[in-house]
Amino acid sequence: MPLINHPCTLCCRPTSMWCSRCQSAWYCSPEHLQTDWPRHRRECVPTVNTVSSNSYNLNMIATPPPAEPQYVTVSAILFAPEEERPRIISVSCRPSHKPSQGLCPIPLVEGHFPDGQTESIVLTQGLNHEPLRFPLHLWYSPSSLTKGAPLNRAIYHITSGAAAKAWCGPVVVLKFNGSRRQGYSDAGSNDLPALSAYFLAYK
Repeated sequence: MPLINHPCTLCCRPTSMWCSRCQSAWYCSPEHLQTDWPRHRRECVPTVNTVSSNSYNLNMIATPPPAEPQYVTVSAILFAPEEERPRIISVSCRPSHKPSQGLCPIPLVEGHFPDGQTESIVLTQGLNHEPLRFPLHLWYSPSSLTKGAPLNRAIYHITSGAAAKAWCGPVVVLKFNGSRRQGYSDAGSNDLPALSAYFLAYK
C-alpha cells in the first residue's frame, strides 16, 4: 500500500509519520512531535483501533511520556509574629491534580506555621472597598488566633497599632494572577495598603 504524505503539524513538510498515541497528528520527525507536545497533548486522545499493517507501524513516532508536573515559585509576603516588618519570601506551589479543570496550584506554606494548622481567606476588596484586580490569598493559623499567641508585631507595625482586634500568629500572603484565581503571581510591597486596610477592619 503506498504511503500518503501529510503536512507535518509543526513545519508543514510532507511526512508519512504520525503520533503513535492518537494516530491523527502528523510529524516529520520525533523532534517536531516533542516540540509540539505541550500543545498536542491537550488534544491527543489514544486511538481504540490497532493498526496491523507493518508498514504503518514503522511510521509511528513514539509519543513523549507525560511531562512531570512542574512546581512554580512565587514571591509572597510573610508577616512573622516576632519581626517588626513584613518581608518578601519565596513560596513553591505544587501543581493541582486536575490542572485541566483550571484548579489553582497549591502553595506549600506549612513550614511557616509551627503548629501545622492553616486556614485561608481570599481578599477581593482593597482600600475603600474597591475590587482587587488581583485578589490576595491570606494563610493563617486559626489556633494562634484563638489561643492568644503572641501579637504579630509586623501586622501591628503596618496598622500603626490602630487595628480593632490584635492579630496573632504568622500570616503568609500570596497574590492571584487574576480574578479567576487559577494561579499566583508575585506579591510585593504594593499589596501592603490593601492588607493594612483588611487588618484594620478585621474584628
